[in-house]
This record gives sequence, C-alpha cells and structure tokens, in this order.
Amino acid sequence: MQKILIQEEPFKPWQLLLDYEQQSMQGQHHYGATATFVGTMRDFNQGDDVVSMFLEHYPLMTENELQQLVDKANKQWSLLNTLIIHRIGHIYPSDAIVLVAVWSVHRKEAFEASRFLMEQLKNKVPFWKKEILSDGSERWVEKNTPGY
Repeated sequence: MQKILIQEEPFKPWQLLLDYEQQSMQGQHHYGATATFVGTMRDFNQGDDVVSMFLEHYPLMTENELQQLVDKANKQWSLLNTLIIHRIGHIYPSDAIVLVAVWSVHRKEAFEASRFLMEQLKNKVPFWKKEILSDGSERWVEKNTPGY
C-alpha cells in the first residue's frame, strides 16, 4: 500500500500521519516499525534571513519520479505501507514541507527505507526552490548546495 501527494495546502504532519495510519493500517497488526521524516522550512539559509520560499515542480515528471522511488524502495525492503506528502507553492518558516513515512515488520528496514526515500527525493525529484530574502531579493537554490 502507498500514497503519494503533492499539494499547495499546508498540512499538520503528525495529525495527518495519525489519521493515515488509522485508516490505512486498520486491522494490520503485523507491522513492528514506523519510520518518519518531517522537513520544515527554516528562516535562514547560506547566512541570510529567509522570509518565505516558493517551490515549483513539473507535475507529471515529479509524480513519476516519486512513484519510481517508492517502487524501488519496495523492491529493496519489505515495506507494508509508504506515505509521501510534499508541498509546493508559497511556504513560510516552520511550515511542513515534506513528510516521508514507511511501515515495515522490522525497524532496520523502516529506517533504511525512510532515509533512502528522503535522500533520493532531495537529490533526484524535480522540485525547484526559490527563496525570498528579508531584503526583498529572490534567489533560486541549486540542488546539492547547503540549504537545498
């Protein structure tokens, strides 16, 4: 089982995670581990104050890349369920940007799969980040640089 969402609407990751688990894992008592990662926006980057950012994506390409990552994780680890939610649009400090959660029988698989999904998402999935700085200027943040 899996769910991938890309959305503009803010979300509360812990409430969403609880609701999702109650709905999708109902009656399944054989999972022994849930590993999660929540990424939030911070108000600084590369020595500058950041007041907001804008995240863009190429919808079909982004969704396909995320699905391929989930498929690859499912082949490498025995996962029972996967949830990925990623924000796009205008985002402000302390807003949740991304939630990655995996359920498995054992913790090692959950930890490894969660980290794999997050690292691959950050490095390979086509999202573009534009920061709006406190002085009103804007800059695009390149992948594989501090703050991306």
